[in-house]
Amino acid sequence: MTTDWARYDATQTFDELITPDGGARQAGAPLAEYLQKLGNTRLQRRQKAAERAITEMGITFTVYSDGQNIDRAWPFDVIPRVIPASEWDRTAAGLQQRLRALNCFIADTYGEQAFVRAGHMPADVVTTSGNYLPACQGARPPHDVWANICGSDLVRGADGQLYVLEDNLRVPSGVSYMLENRAVMKQVFPEVFAQQSIRPVDDYPSELFDMLASLAPNAGDDPEVVVLTPGIYNSAYFEHAYLAQRMGAELVEGGDLLVDTDDCVYMRTVAGLKRVDVIYSRINAEFLDPEALRPDSVLGVRGLIRAWRAGNVAIANAPGTGVADDKVVYAYVPAMIRYFLGEEPLLPNVPTHLCSDPDQLQYVLDHLPELVIKPANESGGYGMLVGPQATEADHARFRELLKNDPRNYIAQPVIQLSTVPTLFEGGYEARHVDLRPFVLQGRDSYVTSGGLTRVALRRGSLVVNSSQGGGSKDTWVAER
Repeated sequence: MTTDWARYDATQTFDELITPDGGARQAGAPLAEYLQKLGNTRLQRRQKAAERAITEMGITFTVYSDGQNIDRAWPFDVIPRVIPASEWDRTAAGLQQRLRALNCFIADTYGEQAFVRAGHMPADVVTTSGNYLPACQGARPPHDVWANICGSDLVRGADGQLYVLEDNLRVPSGVSYMLENRAVMKQVFPEVFAQQSIRPVDDYPSELFDMLASLAPNAGDDPEVVVLTPGIYNSAYFEHAYLAQRMGAELVEGGDLLVDTDDCVYMRTVAGLKRVDVIYSRINAEFLDPEALRPDSVLGVRGLIRAWRAGNVAIANAPGTGVADDKVVYAYVPAMIRYFLGEEPLLPNVPTHLCSDPDQLQYVLDHLPELVIKPANESGGYGMLVGPQATEADHARFRELLKNDPRNYIAQPVIQLSTVPTLFEGGYEARHVDLRPFVLQGRDSYVTSGGLTRVALRRGSLVVNSSQGGGSKDTWVAER
């Protein structure tokens, strides 16, 4: 169908809703027609209603600025992103394939290291990774699964192809905002959900709990699952509390737990000590145990790694998982899929230059203004350079960083991220988006229907992180 989107520019890159000639893509046609009939004035009222709901529901995130943490209302745009169900089914299969291979790699890294010995990756990629934990060598987590929760960031390029931009395996965050975005949309657009077939997302907390329960060392009907948080000043504390409440699990800090002489983990309660079976950790692994890891940590539990290695408690994600979160390791995931699974990757990587290779480093230095430079172990959009949008001074500074520590950086071409119409005072404007779906793996595997769509609210920006001025949208997997 053709809709009157003449003032909307969908020609700069692939637009998720509107084709370059002004028509609606098939899966989004009902939404485009509905928005057209609703009109800008009434849509602006729905946006205001959504913002009020976010404030009333207390949906916040934290931005660290000048050493202070500032809670802000979650930035949200009411025009959703629409993905055809048939495309999503293929994407979900690719995400599950990817996580299986990553788990095989992590198990191999802390085991025989056959992948490295077969010449598929240099050994020093592992040994120089800041997230490699020698204390995990020889461990065997339940089901041989190390990464139980993964948030892989997907981007769609101008060619319409979905690419995996990076894998978040340490403490992937954002799923609570995916769930709350949907709750807000149901409040402000109830008639749309009654008229269209949109796959639900609200089964995630129960799926998460079932996955965590499947890790319990003692099979039973009622394992004790806790969510371990660094505390109220963590930027993702809203999510920690939200998921604990939705799962019916206790939210604890390190001081609430202890490892007794039997190498089991116990929670302090008003009724006395209670044994813990599974810990959903939202703490970076190196801070989990001052006995085995960082001795200066005040966030973790002394003896926790000892209890975990003894099989007396499960930890998700398992300590040591972060070795596969390294952006240098990311470049080798297609080879992992072929080596461990004997399959071809269903989802492609973004082409990646490894600065640790002298020839590739020289190419990066020669083409710095055309590339995106990322540090290997940062997140949230920090520490990166978007070459075309950077100054000459920024280029000069990054040239020195690359020369001084090439192992710590990768480079990728600038992907002209797909766009979605986004509401502003004067109507709609195209804004770039990415997508973070969430994959669970324990005894079974599960993928969210869509995920958290993040949107760059600044015109022309490719940085979607909320910490860098981005916002979010609901993601609809639409049946047709």
